[in-house]
Amino acid sequence: MSIVRFIADLHLSHANMATRRGFSTIEEHDEHIIAKWNSVVNKRDVTYILGDVTMEKSSPYPLLDRLNGIKHIVLGNHDRRQDTKKLFDYAESVAGMIQYKGIMLTHAPIHPMELEYRFNKNIHGHIHDKVVMLNGCPDERYFCVSCEQVDYLPKSLKDLGIER
Repeated sequence: MSIVRFIADLHLSHANMATRRGFSTIEEHDEHIIAKWNSVVNKRDVTYILGDVTMEKSSPYPLLDRLNGIKHIVLGNHDRRQDTKKLFDYAESVAGMIQYKGIMLTHAPIHPMELEYRFNKNIHGHIHDKVVMLNGCPDERYFCVSCEQVDYLPKSLKDLGIER
């Protein structure tokens, strides 16, 4: 049985992000992401990558072939439009945002108004180690799956507390 999972902000082969995340080299960073991913994702699992696969370059895309499972990509602010065709060599689909089981999958958090009448939850990335706040408290409608927040492990709806 396959499991659907979510993760964002891989930033493969991004030197500044590797340093910010505490890695000594780009290779150490990328290998850590690959190892963590493959520790939970099998070849039949589906994973939605919610943006920022890299940092505005396509040369790291072949690393996606080393990640287990079927991949769907939601473009992020650092995923270049001109590289979209190349992404199709490594992913099943590429989109701007995706609706999944009534949940919006996006790179950046969507406007709260969208969650008042169209959707009730938003799985996203973009904000790395931050959380979306409402009246001084974390807004429980938002689920950030940036690598930093999920320990570099793609998460299922059950892992996120959305499903039992």
